[in-house]
Amino acid sequence: MSTQKLKWGIMGCAGIAKRAVIPGVHLSEWNEVAAIASRNMEQAKQTASELNIPVAYGSYEELLQDSSLDVIYIPLPNHLHKEWAIKALEAGKHVLCEKPIALTAEEAEEMADVSEKTGKLLAEAFMYRYHPRYELIKQIIDSGKIGELRGIHSTFTFNNAADTNNVRYKKEWGGGSLYDVGVYPISAARLLLEREPEAATTQAMFSDAHGGVDMMMSGIIEFPGDIALTFDCGMWTAFRNPLEIVGSTGIIQVPSAYVTPKPGSGNFFVETSDGRREVAVEHINAYTAQADHLAKAIKGEAKLAFGMSDSIRNMKVVDACLRSAEERARIVIS
Repeated sequence: MSTQKLKWGIMGCAGIAKRAVIPGVHLSEWNEVAAIASRNMEQAKQTASELNIPVAYGSYEELLQDSSLDVIYIPLPNHLHKEWAIKALEAGKHVLCEKPIALTAEEAEEMADVSEKTGKLLAEAFMYRYHPRYELIKQIIDSGKIGELRGIHSTFTFNNAADTNNVRYKKEWGGGSLYDVGVYPISAARLLLEREPEAATTQAMFSDAHGGVDMMMSGIIEFPGDIALTFDCGMWTAFRNPLEIVGSTGIIQVPSAYVTPKPGSGNFFVETSDGRREVAVEHINAYTAQADHLAKAIKGEAKLAFGMSDSIRNMKVVDACLRSAEERARIVIS
């Protein structure tokens, strides 16, 4: 593969970009952060200085006009994902867009059409999927060590309710716990089961103090083969992000399924009739792994592991979950 690094432009100074994605790209073998843009030039300059980024722009349009950039990373509020991903693709850039890729499956389909038309890659930023432990987990499932699959349970919650001005609490901006963290258990179940859900039933707490968004959601998602994902997600409860895969003769428990901030945090446990053992996993930066995989795909050295067809299917489940909570009904997923 060519040793020339791809140049990234960061669209916005969101916390996830500054805290995780930019440092991850800095560690990448095949990528470098070359520019950052904000609608506030002073904020762009300050972030560029803090994170060692060579160029700062005072508008997103200027960022897209930079012909030296290969990839645009979009961590903007959810309702802006479709607009700016399409503009970036049409400007000749590849795009890594934060989850959820869009507000609906229909929006995701529009974005996919532009990606195909322009010949530029568009990927959704689910960094956890690039951690090698998920391949290990799938191998254990396929080996039959925990017997036949019976179900998956996962949660992703945190408490940020005091910050009532947060963009997560603007319904018209795509706020709510399902969009913010519920998408993780849904995508993980689809990844591990390698099949698509048939129906969803959810219940949510919609908070008037937080713009009417779902501050907590619990649900069951039905998969073929009489297997279900039971999950909950929330932004007004204690932090947790475990995943449990239940088989007929054993269990795989992942204490920290989606974030792995320090050595050992990616380890998981396998419990069978032979006892309970810990599986130690190499500590890696999942954001770096995500960036390097995208670079290999752009350079033609690998096929993009999770393309827009996957994102569209995930959004169909998200659409069904939100509709189920609003209507208090079981929603069949087409």
